[in-house]
Amino acid sequence: MGVLDGKVAIVTGGTSGIGARTAELFAEEGARVVISGRRRVAGEDLARRIGPPASFVQADVAQAAEVAALIAGTEAQFGRLDVLFNNAGFGIPPRSIADLDIEEYDRLMAVLVRGVMLGMKYAAPIMMRQQSGSIINTGSVAAFRAGYSSQTYAAAKAAVVQMSRAVAAELGEYGVRVNSLSPGAIVTGIFGKGAGVDPDVADRQAAQLADGFAALQPIPRAGLPEDIARGALYLASDASGFVNGTDLLIDGGMISGTRFSAATAARKALQDGLRASAAQTP
Repeated sequence: MGVLDGKVAIVTGGTSGIGARTAELFAEEGARVVISGRRRVAGEDLARRIGPPASFVQADVAQAAEVAALIAGTEAQFGRLDVLFNNAGFGIPPRSIADLDIEEYDRLMAVLVRGVMLGMKYAAPIMMRQQSGSIINTGSVAAFRAGYSSQTYAAAKAAVVQMSRAVAAELGEYGVRVNSLSPGAIVTGIFGKGAGVDPDVADRQAAQLADGFAALQPIPRAGLPEDIARGALYLASDASGFVNGTDLLIDGGMISGTRFSAATAARKALQDGLRASAAQTP
C-alpha cells in the first residue's frame, strides 16, 4: 500500500531535478502522475522509465491556456485531481540592481509567480468541488534570506510563499490544503541553467555541485532532490491533513545560522587575537 494510492497528481517542472524525483516517488507511492514541462523528449523519457502510472503533457506554466488545458485534461482523463505540485522554475545570474534586465525579470516572474497563480486558479474549482486536495508550491530559502540568489528570484519566491498562505486561507474552508516548501542548496541543474548552460548538459553536471554544497549548512552534506521529494510526499499525503498555509523549510539548517564549529573557530581566533594584542600593549 502506498500513501498516495488512488490519488491523481500533476507535477510541473517535472522533467528533471526536484520535479522528476517527486514524480517518481509519487508513482512509487501509488499515485497516477501527470508530468509537465517544456522539454518533451526529457518528459516522455521520464514517463517511460516510471511506467504506466505516469504520463507527460508538454506545457509552459506562464501560458494560461496551456495550464488550463493541462489541468482540465487531467481531470477529464482521471475524473479528479488530488495533488498539484507547482514546481516549474529557473534561475538567473545574480547582478546589481542597477543592471536589472527588465525582459529577464518579466520572464522569471511569469514562470515563478504567474505560473504558480495560474496553477492554483485552474486547480481550485476542481478541488473545491471534490472538497479535498493538496496544492504544493515551491518556494526557496531565498524568500527569507538575502544574498543567496538574484533579487528577482528572491522576490518571486517570497511572493510564492505569501500567496500560498493567502490562497490557503480561502481554500481551507473547502477541505483543500495549500502549502509551500522551501529548498536550500539542492544538487540540481537549475544552477547551470541559470548560468546559460544547455539544460540537458546542466542536468548531467549537477552532481559536481555536491562537494561545494556540503559546506553550506549545519548538516554536512549537499541537499538532494530526494530530500525535497520526501517533503512534497508528506504534503501531498493524508499524513499532513491538518497542515495548511505553512512553508516547509528543507535546507539542512541553512537559514538557522552559521555552523557551530565554524562560529566557535571564528570566535576563538578573535579571542586569541585580542589576547595577543593585549599582551603587546604596555
